[in-house]
Amino acid sequence: MSTKMDARKYIKIRGANENNLKNIDVDIPRNELVVLTGLSGSGKSSLAFDTIYAEGQRRYMESLSSYARQFLGQMEKPDVDSIEGLSPAISIDQKSTNHNPRSTVGTVTEIYDYFRLLYARVGIPHCPKCGKAISKQTVDQMVDQIMAMEEGTKIQLLAPVVRGRKGTHAKLLERAKKSGYVRVRVDGNMYELTEEIVLDKNIKHNIEIIVDRLIVKPGIEKRLTDSVESVLHLSEGLLSVDVIGGEMLNFSQSFSCPDCGISIEEIEPRSFSFNNPFGACPNCYGLGYKMEFSEELMIPDPSLSINEGAIAVMGWQSCTDKSSFTHAILEALSREYDFDLDTPFENYSKKVHDVIIHGTNGKEIKVFYKGQRGEGVYDVAFEGLIKNVERRYRETGSETMKAEYETFMNITPCSACKGQRLKPGALAVTVGGKNIAEVTALSIGKLQEFLEELVLGETQMLIGGQILKEIKARIKFLMDVGLDYLTLARATGTLSGGEAQRIRLATQIGSGLVGVAYILDEPSIGLHQRDNDKLLATLKHLRDLGNTLIVVEHDEDTMLEADYIVDIGPGAGEHGGEVVAVGNAKEIMENKNSITGAYLSGRIQIPIPQERRQPKGWLKVIGAEENNLKKIDVAFPLGVMTCVTGVSGSGKSSLVNEILYKRLARDLNRARTIPGKHKKIEGLDQVDKVIDIDQSPIGRTPRSNPATYTGVFDLIRDLFAATPDAKARGYKKGRFSFNVKGGRCEACSGDGILKIEMHFLPDVYVPCEVCGGKRYNRETLEVKYKGKTIYDVLNMTVEEALEFFAHVPSIRRKIETLNDVGLSYIRLGQPSTELSGGEAQRIKLATELSKRSTGKTVYILDEPTTGLHFADVHKLTEILRRLAEDGNTVIVIEHNLDVIKTADYIIDIGPEGGDRGGTVVAFGTPEAVAENENSYTGKYIKKML
Repeated sequence: MSTKMDARKYIKIRGANENNLKNIDVDIPRNELVVLTGLSGSGKSSLAFDTIYAEGQRRYMESLSSYARQFLGQMEKPDVDSIEGLSPAISIDQKSTNHNPRSTVGTVTEIYDYFRLLYARVGIPHCPKCGKAISKQTVDQMVDQIMAMEEGTKIQLLAPVVRGRKGTHAKLLERAKKSGYVRVRVDGNMYELTEEIVLDKNIKHNIEIIVDRLIVKPGIEKRLTDSVESVLHLSEGLLSVDVIGGEMLNFSQSFSCPDCGISIEEIEPRSFSFNNPFGACPNCYGLGYKMEFSEELMIPDPSLSINEGAIAVMGWQSCTDKSSFTHAILEALSREYDFDLDTPFENYSKKVHDVIIHGTNGKEIKVFYKGQRGEGVYDVAFEGLIKNVERRYRETGSETMKAEYETFMNITPCSACKGQRLKPGALAVTVGGKNIAEVTALSIGKLQEFLEELVLGETQMLIGGQILKEIKARIKFLMDVGLDYLTLARATGTLSGGEAQRIRLATQIGSGLVGVAYILDEPSIGLHQRDNDKLLATLKHLRDLGNTLIVVEHDEDTMLEADYIVDIGPGAGEHGGEVVAVGNAKEIMENKNSITGAYLSGRIQIPIPQERRQPKGWLKVIGAEENNLKKIDVAFPLGVMTCVTGVSGSGKSSLVNEILYKRLARDLNRARTIPGKHKKIEGLDQVDKVIDIDQSPIGRTPRSNPATYTGVFDLIRDLFAATPDAKARGYKKGRFSFNVKGGRCEACSGDGILKIEMHFLPDVYVPCEVCGGKRYNRETLEVKYKGKTIYDVLNMTVEEALEFFAHVPSIRRKIETLNDVGLSYIRLGQPSTELSGGEAQRIKLATELSKRSTGKTVYILDEPTTGLHFADVHKLTEILRRLAEDGNTVIVIEHNLDVIKTADYIIDIGPEGGDRGGTVVAFGTPEAVAENENSYTGKYIKKML
């Protein structure tokens, strides 16, 4: 009996060999919060995702019919002997965010679907033009409403037959007279139909036929009903009741406005979907914005004159050349409109500026042009730069040209829906006084308040009560994972990895499943220490429902709260892949072999620098107001390491990535970007380039690897080309490249592997038979340097290469930096597709370190500690300090306290996220910020110092 119970309590993994795992056996307790930790590249993800999740997925797939499986693609069986006690697995990782512009926070969490239902069922439609509430009524409802007036009220029932139409309407009046009606009201004046009524045919008229005159008293119901029906028949569903001595009442049988005559379609949930033609704004197809050519990008530097090359857009770059047709057009314009092509562009009058950008409005000008085939005078109606480039963009068949044109385009809100994505009719429906676009534009925190205060009528409550309950529950889950600053309208493509993951987490809690193994990949990324407790409470809630949580995590708080920790190591790559320690946090701390334990218990600590460096100068951002920034002025110190901190959604990325990075990239690196909204940046003359070091892959194909990226492969090929062997054969360095014909194996085009497509089964990669996976042909591999072929060198780890190239200073210097950033275990030729985000980032850092620095570079890093273990963070802080040693400026957005405490300077943005953020709360050295009462970061950093 006990063995049976035992199997149920653990997920038993035997003989796991995926990637670098070394045939490990591990038991993971079920229905507990389990943390997998270890150095970056030690094999945590191989165990969590490539083994446990892949097997859970595969077993679920196997249970489907073979017909269904063919659509899903086959799952490969992970390299593991056996796994017992596995439940269905759901992975919540960072990579699976949707970058489709139609996907928003609301659609991903399904809250928007509930809102569509709510608005369709209990929303109050209004007229899109005049804003009056519209309701549709039956004849009985109209009669009841009239009968509800005071007894003795005199009324006339009018049929509005003409509303705001020009014409004499003689036929209509004749027809009314024949039908036996006596009186008519034209433009507010009473006439008898027997008179001759002459109308001016060029003025808009309103004509109402008076069908009946009544006094409200019991017993008139039958006559009233008949008359109402006649009116509705005459005027196509509209009825006006003129109350003598009172106000006019308007009734409508369909959803149409009695005043404007606009009728809106029947309201259903799809009317509110911007992904459905029934609801989407027809102008922008529901995207809310359009790509349009931007004058700022076409003329990036208006201080130049046209002859100096102010116009930078494709096809007009030639206008500085006197013999070009574009120059001839501009010459003609300058003669016609009397301006000079040597005047700086910004000094032109508005008229001249409009002619160049928007054209001559069809007016033809004489263009003198001398081409290869002779000269002539042409009459050209210049369409303007924007129209001209738009036409070229439309007509080009080449994708590359299209992409090139798109770099001059900017995203602008749609002019028809003002970025609200829906048709006017849908936007005119309100609940609680707000339309659906206004509701989704509220931050989750504000939305929760709005729903709490929402008052519905009795029938509305009966219909909408259940829907509201669902919406409130889901919004509470989003609040629980610390996302109160997001809006439902926010595009998922703009979320950080951690945010996207926490949204999926909230959705999963909403689904309330039990008995599932959730596998999470660092959910704490991008979360401030303050919100960590919220996230942990959420994870425990999922566990208490009866689920197993396996979390790959490096965060100290999570480890201390976990029920069980599996520490994988001891090193990374080849040196990892073994289980070093298991148990709770206390047992891990006591384990002498565990590096994690050493950092948790404080046996090893990341040191605080002896002194904080002094800034060499300042970069001042003035008037920053992108997203939620409140027109703030921020000074970034130069020549030191600065941490920009603050809770999630406070505006750190808007300040650093959107304003500072894009502005520096545009002005220093000549990138075509439009920086976020700000007045100006002072001090740009003190820096000469900006480099953004993120965690994106260093290459998308297996052909790119650390050796090619760092540039060390060029030097190694030079070395091989200089060997006596190569010289004797007449090989140049190109012979040793696996990307060009000559030295590579042609059977696999230098890939070393062949992809064999199997129908109904996964693609199989097999080593190339001809070269045996070595990428080069036999002749090339006969050239050796110190007894090693070029293939052997690519197969070396950084450690081995350091020893091998010890006497070649240029190569050693590049490889040494790879070793310094803690990548001693990766192979020089390891395909970039096999590297983790943290590894890719460190290869970029190493490449930067190995360059000769000018001391004027600005490095920008956005959360570089993602995926890094304490020991890796330790190395990272040393590298960042080294980058700043040479006088360069390092600006880091970070939540990790170990990095923050080693910074020379902190800029704390906040105090909260979303609307309640966007101001500078504190700035100065970590010691100064720690003393600041208002700073959340200060509170946590104080414990570290």
